[in-house]
Amino acid sequence: MPDLGRVVVLAGGLSHERDVSLRSGGRVAEELREQGVDVEVHDADAGFVASAALDPPDVVLPLLHGEQGEDGSLRTVLDLLGLPYVGSGPRAARTAFDKPIANGVVAAAGISVPSSLVLPHAAFRDLGAATLLDGVLARLGLPLVVQPARGGSALGASIVSDAGDLPSAMVACFAYGEDAMLQAYAAGTEVAVSVVDTADGPVALPPVEIVPDAPFYDYQARYTAGATEFFVPARLDDEGLAAVAETAVTAHAALGLRDLSRSDMIVGPGGTITWLEANVAPGMTETSLFPLAVTGADLRLGEVLRDLLATARNR
Repeated sequence: MPDLGRVVVLAGGLSHERDVSLRSGGRVAEELREQGVDVEVHDADAGFVASAALDPPDVVLPLLHGEQGEDGSLRTVLDLLGLPYVGSGPRAARTAFDKPIANGVVAAAGISVPSSLVLPHAAFRDLGAATLLDGVLARLGLPLVVQPARGGSALGASIVSDAGDLPSAMVACFAYGEDAMLQAYAAGTEVAVSVVDTADGPVALPPVEIVPDAPFYDYQARYTAGATEFFVPARLDDEGLAAVAETAVTAHAALGLRDLSRSDMIVGPGGTITWLEANVAPGMTETSLFPLAVTGADLRLGEVLRDLLATARNR
């Protein structure tokens, strides 16, 4: 067993996903302690920065979600403090967190992404919302997905099937960010594929198929026990399983991600794959997809994270 020294799990933060982060941090700390790891859980605030500068931990596991946690800023702070940490560096985190930019990078790698456009709040407010939304419908059609261009946990996201619902969907979206990303809806089986870096390169864990009770895999469906049914591995044939794994590994590499990531995608009729987004700080709660994939691979979450911590410390 590697000697990791003192490990700090960062959880909490000030984003809309603070509660999810705290749940992730608590669970991960418990899993690591079962592996004999010396773990402390800290919020990412000025107090942590001051204490880390005086008494630096040996390695950090950031589990903050949303802005600061996933947009690269926290990772920049850790780099400035000289602290090794699990996960992608600032540049890759910024790229993956910005959905329109990430879509462009992944599309350039040969992966199919939905047709989309971005509308800033200022344009929606000042330049004639009705005319702009008419243009959106002409370009993308219905149904379409409205979501913040930067963010996670489906906060502010909705599926619009009726043109009359589009204005309210935009307002809900802008409550969580200044830019709305509108995408053509991709129908099919929703799967999440987690990727872990190993000594032999990035490896995809078994894909998780997501079947929410609600029409949409929203915040409540993600974090309410029993609200969503999961299948691990996803109910795809061998060719489909291999294809989604390859897609996730390709996206992981194209975005320059490190240690761990999760790609969400839709498997449509005939096995077509539409990539949706990547997550550089996957949730670790009891209903989160990364731990489900770890269990599906007959692994233990604490062991996987312990090994990633060892890699980060030795980097």
